[in-house]
Amino acid sequence: MGIGELFLLAVGLSMDAFAVSICKGLASKKADANVMVTCGAWFGGFQALMPLIGYYLGSLFAAAIEAVDHWIAFILLAAIGANMLREAFSKKEEEVSADVSVKTMFVMAVATSIDALAVGISLAMAGDTNIWLAISLIGITTFVLSAIGVKIGSIFGSRFEKKAEAAGGFILIFLGVRILLQHLGIWA
Repeated sequence: MGIGELFLLAVGLSMDAFAVSICKGLASKKADANVMVTCGAWFGGFQALMPLIGYYLGSLFAAAIEAVDHWIAFILLAAIGANMLREAFSKKEEEVSADVSVKTMFVMAVATSIDALAVGISLAMAGDTNIWLAISLIGITTFVLSAIGVKIGSIFGSRFEKKAEAAGGFILIFLGVRILLQHLGIWA
């Protein structure tokens, strides 16, 4: 994957954290630098850590499934993207408190980065990906968008939450389709 694709992947993965950060900003009413940096650090850190773990797990069995690795990458990315779309179009509203304690942020950071673990596995399957560049872009992008999300939430409320999640879902599905079509020789 090139830097453009990795940046798109980073934006797509960060949308869950961005949506939760908007809710944090909405719940806290006042987006001070502490809340912005706390959310950015937790979400960005876990969004970078999980694909690294997934990449090394995927590397362990990549050779054994080389013939179908593109299908696995496609299925994982498409499933994650579809789930994000389902959540985006769901009428169910999630409760988010203004609490930024270690316990609360740990649980939220893990919950929003589980999909990044699966993406890490698909990066191992996709092959020629610089994992260090990938996790750096994912972590930095998520940090920045999460911090911005807190500010947006405190100013505009939850108006952008569902749209951000839907955009992330579409991006991940697009990347999954692209990986599949490249391996099938349809996309150069």
